[in-house]
Amino acid sequence: MGAVSADTLILSDLHLGSEVSRAREALQLLRQSSFRRLILLGDIFADLNFARLKKDHWKFLSCIRKLSNPKRGVEVVWVEGNHDQGLSSVMSHLVGVRVYREYRWHYAGIQHLAIHGHQFDDFSVNHGLVGRIAALLYLQLQKLDRKGKRFTRSLDGWNTRWLRLSRKVSAGALAHARRRRAARVFCGHTHVARQVEHEGIQYFNCGSWVSEQATYITVSEEGVRIHEYCDTHDRDSGEERGAAAAAPADFAEQAELLPELEAESVRG
Repeated sequence: MGAVSADTLILSDLHLGSEVSRAREALQLLRQSSFRRLILLGDIFADLNFARLKKDHWKFLSCIRKLSNPKRGVEVVWVEGNHDQGLSSVMSHLVGVRVYREYRWHYAGIQHLAIHGHQFDDFSVNHGLVGRIAALLYLQLQKLDRKGKRFTRSLDGWNTRWLRLSRKVSAGALAHARRRRAARVFCGHTHVARQVEHEGIQYFNCGSWVSEQATYITVSEEGVRIHEYCDTHDRDSGEERGAAAAAPADFAEQAELLPELEAESVRG
């Protein structure tokens, strides 16, 4: 079922609110696994519209909120992605986690660095408005796609190859890790799981939870592993949607208060 036991579990690019998000499978992984640190490596949301969230999406957020309780003994870290920008100021209120632009930690005598990766995508950096418009069109296209969403998932993969994202992000991340004196660097953004080593620095991309195959990363004494979640399957997208209807009871009040929350600075 994909359950793991590790020091650190890393998930990226769930895109909660999209029709292709595999939030139910991601939630199942969290419930079945044992870890001391959980890193949500950006693009956990598809956009700022909480009305798009389905029942499974709210359940995933509820699980994160429970994990962030100090009594659980789990460090939950949220690294901001390009789709999360604008939501970071409310995450600490909603699910009780800290949000970082990049996160560094020391484990097994090795310096680790987690950063979403859009910073190394020149198209994303230089054409932000075009990217946001394209993202909205992609969300609408998902609704028109048939059960299984195979076309939109294929389109997502084609976009990554066309923009040469995997190469750009890995090269930028490796250079950034060298400046930060990190031996391992972890990214998301490209939706393609990948491992590269260059001049003694290891780069890992944990893929996504919107593709045909969901992937994630574990860090343990045995090293770093990229896993494929083996219980993924296509499912009907016609689930209950909307914040008021779908949010669990412990989130209903918070969801209503979101527009009133004061902005907080994202930690560096």
